[in-house]
Amino acid sequence: MTSVIDLRSDTVTQPSPAMREAMFHAAVGDDVYGDDPTVNELERLAAAKVGKEAALLVTSGTMGNLCGVLSHCQRGDEVIVGDKCHIYNYEAGGVSVLGGVAMHTVHTTAKGELPLADLAAAVRNREDPHSAYTRLVCLENTHGGCGGVVVAPSYMAQVKAWAHANDLQVHLDGARVFNAAVALGVDVKEITQHVDSVQFCMSKGLSAPIGSILAGSADLIRKARRLRKMVGGGMRQAGVIAAAGIVALTEMVDRLAEDHVHAKVLAHGLASIPGIRIDPNQIETDIVVFGLSDGRSAGDFAAAMTAKGVLVGAFGPGKIRAVTHYGIDGNHIEQTLEVVRAVMATPPTADGQPVQGAYR
Repeated sequence: MTSVIDLRSDTVTQPSPAMREAMFHAAVGDDVYGDDPTVNELERLAAAKVGKEAALLVTSGTMGNLCGVLSHCQRGDEVIVGDKCHIYNYEAGGVSVLGGVAMHTVHTTAKGELPLADLAAAVRNREDPHSAYTRLVCLENTHGGCGGVVVAPSYMAQVKAWAHANDLQVHLDGARVFNAAVALGVDVKEITQHVDSVQFCMSKGLSAPIGSILAGSADLIRKARRLRKMVGGGMRQAGVIAAAGIVALTEMVDRLAEDHVHAKVLAHGLASIPGIRIDPNQIETDIVVFGLSDGRSAGDFAAAMTAKGVLVGAFGPGKIRAVTHYGIDGNHIEQTLEVVRAVMATPPTADGQPVQGAYR
């Protein structure tokens, strides 16, 4: 191998040549004043893509989720989240620390679902002055904490119907929602129609260098725009960023299917290697999570892979995550499998602690 193969995340993607060209020629203004034409075009396009009234460009998925949750909630409210979700585990507790919104966790199934019975049990009695005020439910699709599984739209429809019947709203952390749509072979609106707001990332599989979108009703986005300014997310000539986002939404969605194919090939290859534990049939999108069954730690495995030019991430004790993305081709997958075979052929050292880190 002549270069490093980086499978730590789809956040490591490089912008496509078309994105670089669009960024170079982007018409710009001052987005805080609302007069950057390229940002305005991106926000209109993004809102239409996910079937919402309005959209807001933010710097990251974390900022999008923060502004989304705080647009739904007031200080002292409570949001129901899954115990494996990104908002709860990997966003520094922002909705609580910055917004005064409590998080009530419920069990997440292997399918990335929050059981309806558990959701119902988590809703507080609004007449009880001892309790926080339950305001919002957050879902995640695809679900990164469950290995990139696609959460069924039929389940999401049930959650929305239940939530609205109980005077609750639904927010979707859809960082990779286009991966879910491509995996299902449906328009993304078949998923986003079942939520009141959605955040999605352009800087993961869609390959833009920076930026996420928050979309919802016009009133929600009006609130979110103020919150974005409050947390330092108001940008000036952001059309340079937005130009890449437009290319991401118009040219890079369908190609996500390639990443899914490469992930499947990787999973099937891993399944044939002694000491690796994985069911290839459970791989649905671009994320491949596999176990180590020979006693070596995830940290030792990741370090050995790095030494041989392949970057992967520890995903908890004895588990590894690899993510396919734009820039990874079939040859990279075969080279990765060769390195895994070489690493696993070396006896493990004494048990060590896995390296922990955010999975995005």
